[in-house]
Amino acid sequence: MAQRQDNGNHHTRAQRSAQSGAAAIEATLYTDPGCPWAYSANPALRVLEWRYGSQLSWRVVMIGLTERAEEYTERGFTPARMALSALHFRRYGMPFALAPKERVCATARACRAVVAARLLYPGRELAVLRALAFAQFTSGLLLDDDAQLQRVLEPLDRVDAAALIAQLDSDVVTAAYEQDRADSRSAAGSAAELQEKTAASAGQVRFTAPTVRFKGAHGELLAGGFQPVEAYDVLIANLNPALRRRPPAASALEALAAFPEGLCTQEVAAIMAVGNEPPDRRSAEAQLIGALAEGAARRQPLGDDALWSCSGQAQEGVSLAAGEPLAAAQGG
Repeated sequence: MAQRQDNGNHHTRAQRSAQSGAAAIEATLYTDPGCPWAYSANPALRVLEWRYGSQLSWRVVMIGLTERAEEYTERGFTPARMALSALHFRRYGMPFALAPKERVCATARACRAVVAARLLYPGRELAVLRALAFAQFTSGLLLDDDAQLQRVLEPLDRVDAAALIAQLDSDVVTAAYEQDRADSRSAAGSAAELQEKTAASAGQVRFTAPTVRFKGAHGELLAGGFQPVEAYDVLIANLNPALRRRPPAASALEALAAFPEGLCTQEVAAIMAVGNEPPDRRSAEAQLIGALAEGAARRQPLGDDALWSCSGQAQEGVSLAAGEPLAAAQGG
């Protein structure tokens, strides 16, 4: 693995940023908890959080890929076909379980849950999105079953899962969700469309997940669809070159310490990667195993991988960590 080099420029940039009072960049993430491309972008998004921290303020917009399960089955999707897609997406490093689900399901109810969290528990919508995505791709969760959604969200701190689910069809959540869908379907003529990172949706052009719009004091730039972390980093640097940029983590434990909610192996490796070097997953995992043996880290099984955290930190529970089928939570 490449060794980190410090030429002193980071300190200079940090001083310049503090002196100039550089404005934060607003990052609008167009996403859906049922999209494997969005899920697979998590290592890159964790890198942005690591490098720029609170200088980026995140806003989450739900795409709402499907309102009815029939929208998938009419296009030939089956539980087996959707499970097999994991064979393609595993190359990006996120955890997956290969067992087919009971049936194909729509994503709208889960999207409404994220919108409800944004309204009821501001700042917790990203935690709700992450919990739902983990359960979607590592368990038998049915995204359109309210009882199952509630079970997945119950371990989260500062979220009343029952109260949140009870509001999914409220007027305020419905209005906000429909606005999200409309915003997501405004991609005509955008840079994302030029790169063929959009999709047709009922006669409209929508962003594909995970599209990110970065907006700073002097303009905005768009990263359409799935992109490498280098694409995001270039856009951020051009929008505000005075930002402070944190160097890569020197160890797996340093990365874990910054994320009490836990990180997957690939997320740790990405945070440790130097420059444009590819993440060294093997090295990161070796460090994580060593920390586990010494009692400095915890490992919670998650699909074909794990969620790692520091032993001394309080960690939010992740429901369905081993991919159990949720049979006890089946809704009527």
